[in-house]
Amino acid sequence: MEEGKLGKAYDLNLLKRLWPYGRPYLRIIFIALIVSVGITIFTLATPYVSKMAIDRYIIASWYKVQAGDVEQQAIVEKYARLFQPGARDEGRFISHTNTRKLDPMDMNVLETGGVLAETYYKIPPTARTLPILEKLESSSIKAKDGDWFAPTILVNSLPAGEMAALRARDLTGVMNLGLLLLVLAAGAFYLGYLEYNLLEKAGQNIMADMRLALFTHIQSQSLSFFDKHPVGRLVTRATNDIENLNEMFKSVLVTVFKDMFLLLGIIVVMAYMDWRLALVCYALIPVVVICAFLFSALARDAFRQLRATVSAINSFCQERFAAMAAIQLYAVEAHQMARFEKINEQNFLAGMRQVRVFGVFLPVMEFLSHLGLAIIIWYGGSRVLGEQATLGTVVAFISYLRTFFRPLRDIAEKYNIMQAAMASSERIFEFMDEDQTLDLAKNPIAVKDVKGDAAFDGVSFCYESDKPILQDINFSAKPGEMIALVGRTGSGKTTLMHLLFRFYDPATGEVRLENKDLRDWDLKALRSHMALIQQDVFLFAGSIRDNITLGDPEITEEKIAAALEQAEAGFVYNLDKGLDHHIAERGINLSAGECQLLSFARALAYNTEILILDEATSSVDPQTERAIQKAILKIAGKRTTLVVAHRLSTVERADNILVVRQGRIVETGTHSELMAKQGHYYKLRQVLSN
Repeated sequence: MEEGKLGKAYDLNLLKRLWPYGRPYLRIIFIALIVSVGITIFTLATPYVSKMAIDRYIIASWYKVQAGDVEQQAIVEKYARLFQPGARDEGRFISHTNTRKLDPMDMNVLETGGVLAETYYKIPPTARTLPILEKLESSSIKAKDGDWFAPTILVNSLPAGEMAALRARDLTGVMNLGLLLLVLAAGAFYLGYLEYNLLEKAGQNIMADMRLALFTHIQSQSLSFFDKHPVGRLVTRATNDIENLNEMFKSVLVTVFKDMFLLLGIIVVMAYMDWRLALVCYALIPVVVICAFLFSALARDAFRQLRATVSAINSFCQERFAAMAAIQLYAVEAHQMARFEKINEQNFLAGMRQVRVFGVFLPVMEFLSHLGLAIIIWYGGSRVLGEQATLGTVVAFISYLRTFFRPLRDIAEKYNIMQAAMASSERIFEFMDEDQTLDLAKNPIAVKDVKGDAAFDGVSFCYESDKPILQDINFSAKPGEMIALVGRTGSGKTTLMHLLFRFYDPATGEVRLENKDLRDWDLKALRSHMALIQQDVFLFAGSIRDNITLGDPEITEEKIAAALEQAEAGFVYNLDKGLDHHIAERGINLSAGECQLLSFARALAYNTEILILDEATSSVDPQTERAIQKAILKIAGKRTTLVVAHRLSTVERADNILVVRQGRIVETGTHSELMAKQGHYYKLRQVLSN
């Protein structure tokens, strides 16, 4: 998938591909979902507890109902379970909360009849309240349960101390509900902490497994895979793209379920409290869905363009920074700046387009939220005035509405995360679906006594293009021989070495070791008999010891010392900390010659039967070259040595020299034999000498 392209925001096929990585942590994810349900319950409970505080204790009023006619009496009898009679048959009382349980038509009859005009507080008889109630005895009514009903207008006119004494039970109720809210807040805090840790644990494990699987897959590919994909792209897959998936998992996937629980819970609780008011609020849902759908289409296109321009900037900067020496040498900074300004302008315009999309969506969501608030105040307020709803219900509805729109406002950010994650997962799985591994033998042979007898028999090879790189190559290298390959750049010398390592398979012919086709060998066993020293030495960041052993526990201190001596690399012991001297990545704190000698020592430490030097002396000074040549001669008689070199002085002592031209071996022989022929080798030497 191209860098600037995007997949679907919600691609079920990709989610199915991700499933195997999440399955081992399903238990953790399931617990996180249960915790999310708990958080949802606590979130839903908070406004409802506030409603209870308002309706039961803050506005704790009762209505006295004295039925005046037959119709009113029938209504009172119909809802007898909701009414509380007075002790001396002084009418009946119904709480303000219970009035909404009456049928609207019956409620209208009672209101128009004027029987719900006066409100009362219900007060328990205590040592503090009885003296005060005696003052209001003429206006107070004793209930059958022993409590008293006192007119609210009289209670509110009392001094603050007496009023507080009469409403002590209400104050206690408010305090208890306040403590309950604190418990809910503490519970939500703990569950939120638990949920975050569970999601992080699952997410980090999933990403670690994916990164390991991706690295294992990439490492198993043949060199043709790496020829096709730049290193920067591979690094991006293993880092940025994996991190995008981690962000999607912890910020979107599980929170989507939490948001769904929350939205569904709000819809249910609102319907339970007042289904008529809830239905009016539900009218906003289709509008919200349509807006979200339109936003997703616009945001997808805007995000695609922005990602494409970011990719262009990354590519441009990476290339220019790498070539900064050439840019400054030829004084073309102004030209490069003009090109960058053009790309940067495209990125700016794409970013502004995304800003405009979000700049419309977020205010629209805010507008719909305020519209819902206006509807609740208008319709809910009218129901409160009509005694069809309580004030606590309206307050709870307002709180639920704000909570309802909170995840909807986050949809923009979550959509961005999903877009990036789906694109990243598609690119990752494209890599993992791409299989350019070599065909391994089902029953590999086991060769015990390997001496280093190698042969090429009718070998031809080409890369992905049809242009042949090697044609009908035939030669052999016997144990203890030094074979040199010489020729112009691009003639195919290095490719020959790659075929011997079985980095690639030949198109035709066979490459053999110990008279066995390399394709019949176990790949790891095959390469354990070979060592390579290249022109471009790669040293890892770490100690000299680690760079020589590469983590192989069988390479002892004695073997390291012997390898350094053979490689003429005694300079190591003059460095700070000797073998423990720290090398920077690619050996930038060592000279080119020192790096080459360490590479040589590494190859010797593995004590392989075949040693290949690919332009190993082309980038070193004459002194280092002489040291390497001395080392080569010292060990050449003990193993098969193949040397690829431009400097013909390196190959003069070879047992056999192969001259490669345009993918073919055009001459073979010793140095003296080839010089006597005065053919390609002779001409090549004359050119290099001049």
